[in-house]
Amino acid sequence: MNADRIIEEFPAPSYRGNQRSALSDIADAFDDGNDVVLVRAPTGSGKSLLARAIAGCARRPDDAAPSDATGAYYTTPQVSQLDDVAEDDLLDDLKIIRGKRNYSCILPGETDTPVDRAPCAREKGYDCSVKHRCPYFSDRAIASNREIAAMTLAYFMRTAGSEVFRKRDCVVIDEAHGLAEWAEMYAAIDLNPRTVPIWDDLKVPEMTDVDRAVEYADRLQNRCRREKDELVAQQELDPHEAAERDRLQELIGELDWFVEDYRNSDSATTWVVDQPDGGGSGVTIKPMNPERYLSHTVWERGNKFALLSATILNKQAFCRQVGLDPENVALVDVGHTFPVENRPLYDVTQGKMTYEHREDTLPDIARTVVRVMQAHRGEKGIVHAHSYAIQERLADRLAEFGVGDRIRTHDKDDRDAQLDSWKATDGEEVFLSVKMEEALDLKDDLARWQVVCKAPFLNTRDSRVAHRLQEGQWAWYYRTALRTVIQACGRVVRSPDDYGATYLADSSLLQVFDRAETDTPDWFREQIDRMSRPDFPEFDPQRASQSADGAGASGRRNRTRSRSSGLSGSASGGRSSGSTSASGQSSGGQSTGGQSSGSASSGTSSDNSSTGRKSPMADVWDDSV
Repeated sequence: MNADRIIEEFPAPSYRGNQRSALSDIADAFDDGNDVVLVRAPTGSGKSLLARAIAGCARRPDDAAPSDATGAYYTTPQVSQLDDVAEDDLLDDLKIIRGKRNYSCILPGETDTPVDRAPCAREKGYDCSVKHRCPYFSDRAIASNREIAAMTLAYFMRTAGSEVFRKRDCVVIDEAHGLAEWAEMYAAIDLNPRTVPIWDDLKVPEMTDVDRAVEYADRLQNRCRREKDELVAQQELDPHEAAERDRLQELIGELDWFVEDYRNSDSATTWVVDQPDGGGSGVTIKPMNPERYLSHTVWERGNKFALLSATILNKQAFCRQVGLDPENVALVDVGHTFPVENRPLYDVTQGKMTYEHREDTLPDIARTVVRVMQAHRGEKGIVHAHSYAIQERLADRLAEFGVGDRIRTHDKDDRDAQLDSWKATDGEEVFLSVKMEEALDLKDDLARWQVVCKAPFLNTRDSRVAHRLQEGQWAWYYRTALRTVIQACGRVVRSPDDYGATYLADSSLLQVFDRAETDTPDWFREQIDRMSRPDFPEFDPQRASQSADGAGASGRRNRTRSRSSGLSGSASGGRSSGSTSASGQSSGGQSTGGQSSGSASSGTSSDNSSTGRKSPMADVWDDSV
């Protein structure tokens, strides 16, 4: 790797903010002999451009021996981040490759068939006459020969050991803060009717410990291999059979990795088993701190690594989680260039949103959201609901208040379509989102405000979380929540000239700030220290609804407000002391939530009526905390 080229490899015609100094610091870190450089760059730093400059420093074939690794990989866990790269003209020399299922076959009669279910995947010895034009194999061939190949982290990990995507000189991982968690998720093994094609023929015992899970995995692996071999022996498969063959092969590999790793005395991986419904039910086998898995899928894939994120909060802890030696890792901090006045935090806490307190707190948060909507007439906003259960309950409450005409929701199946549709609208629609705290660009008028409804704690019923907390890893627990909060706060302020307000509704968020104080970046600590309680209008849903008279004028008045101040605060310039009770009293004595949670509950029935409906669970974690 030649870090001296980093300036000339920067793809933009000019620098923004601290990019020039960041590139110099990164080059110095590699020149000092570090194999891994962590780049902690806040929102709006242009991380993708920095990543491109780093990747461009990879050794080139003309400067290398035949056995030397050359070129670079760019990878990110976020599909949306890869989409942004694909649309950026400054990054057009990054050749993107995606998984087979993202491409369609071009054969007549098969144009609606994904490549992984095309005739070449279904028929033994099939000789495709148009393979040279196949969109997947064409992209793969180009990416394998391009100096910088770009792909999702999932695809990158799955191609470990591939003859096509071999070791390269440099690997750049964008949005790398969750690398350990992503590795744990990818390495986890789910055994249930959806993931095991032969589930109905199995007798699943109760797995009270990992030893029993290993014994069962051995037997299941042999059974899957026999079933797979029978399918492979057939001359032609239908799409369903092809999918079953591929899934059995994947499952064999997953089970083999688990059994081999568990029996390897040198492996640092700890495995845990979840089977909440006992014998006969689904089982999840999960690794903790999968250092060996990351070694195989990531660290053996390159000579030098750059990991970029706004929220790698603690270098020592991060290195420990992903199996890196901190002595060979440098941390480069990129300063924030967005004025703190443009990214204010407001304390509108109404109580705790933990499972046991939610019934009392959520009605007051719904009333607070209405008042935020009143204060932001003519402006779009987003509410981070954390889970689909909270989203549903909150939407019901807002509809009862009469402001449902400004509300948009989504479910697991239509989340991307609803998000794109909402972003394309003008006006003041409010998006109730689930698990959109990261990789979401709501620049300028796409959103001028957001509400964080719940502290994003990990689910304590997850066996990995429970195991760590039993070992006293509370710093990790609060640091992980802080990381997600910081990510969320960056969604609505995307450039130095942009501005947007973030309202914190769960009092547990203040606890996160206190418990993770030592891991808080200085630029975010500045936001916390300036946090205040806003001066809201009195609760009046009619004034918040889309049909209210004067909405356009109100919206215009909103946009003429000072960009540097957002709403005026009752304690501007300093953090409010303590959290607010569930009744929602502000520091000035004015209620931020209107009627108390008790009276709100007695006057409506939506909270109870919604419990009869099935609520989808959150995308990644359960909502029970």
